[in-house]
Amino acid sequence: MEIIGKLMQILPKQSGESARGTWVRGGFVIETQEQFPKMVAFTMFGEDRTAMIEGIPVGTQINVHFSPESREFQGRWYTDLRCFRIDTFVQAQPAAGNFQQATPQPIPMAAQQQPVQQAPDFASAPQQPAADTQMGVDDDLPF
Repeated sequence: MEIIGKLMQILPKQSGESARGTWVRGGFVIETQEQFPKMVAFTMFGEDRTAMIEGIPVGTQINVHFSPESREFQGRWYTDLRCFRIDTFVQAQPAAGNFQQATPQPIPMAAQQQPVQQAPDFASAPQQPAADTQMGVDDDLPF
């Protein structure tokens, strides 16, 4: 699953020791881009996952890929939204006059080196008068 929103807060890392070794848990909160925005908190486990969010400034629009997971503990259910990927958006800066300019895209070298086909030369083809013009019909229809 994925959701788009504005990064509002990066939660502090938590770490500890378990039977399998050291663990690290982090998280963050986004605000959704809907008519009625909602705050949504995500968790990440592991040093590599928690490092994904560290370089992103608060206020950046991000696309969060996550998987929801629920578990039962003493008759109550708890749900985590586990983030496994984050994509950031590069927003164009508005130019003067409140309009956005498109940045030119470079043409690949392979496209620059392809020969251009030339249109056939119809002027050198022998001209024959159309049968309709010989009979006195003066219209431009091809049939």
